[in-house]
Amino acid sequence: MKLALRWLLSAAALLFVAYVYSGVQVQSFPSALIAALVIGLFNAVLRPILVLLTLPVTIVTVGLFLFVINALMFWSAAGVLDGFHVSGFGAALLGSLIYSVLGLLIDSALGGLFAKK
Repeated sequence: MKLALRWLLSAAALLFVAYVYSGVQVQSFPSALIAALVIGLFNAVLRPILVLLTLPVTIVTVGLFLFVINALMFWSAAGVLDGFHVSGFGAALLGSLIYSVLGLLIDSALGGLFAKK
């Protein structure tokens, strides 16, 4: 139940990003659902590999390179999907930052809602 709710809220967050920032466009809620799923899959599968491969750069930049990796995941998802478009790398960077902050808020809210007693 928690996973399904997080997926729906992540899709809504993606629509919100598209609403507040013109560099990100999402055609519809079903497109947002698919995009949220693909972003989640990319973050689960590709992101750990990229983090490991770029560890020296991440250490030198004191972790700031992780923002670049997040932007690449966001931009890559837009590249493979119809109905989800990101204008460029700068738009991907800002869009992924907004999406990440909303994801933290979603995780925090769901953590409180589904807290084990």
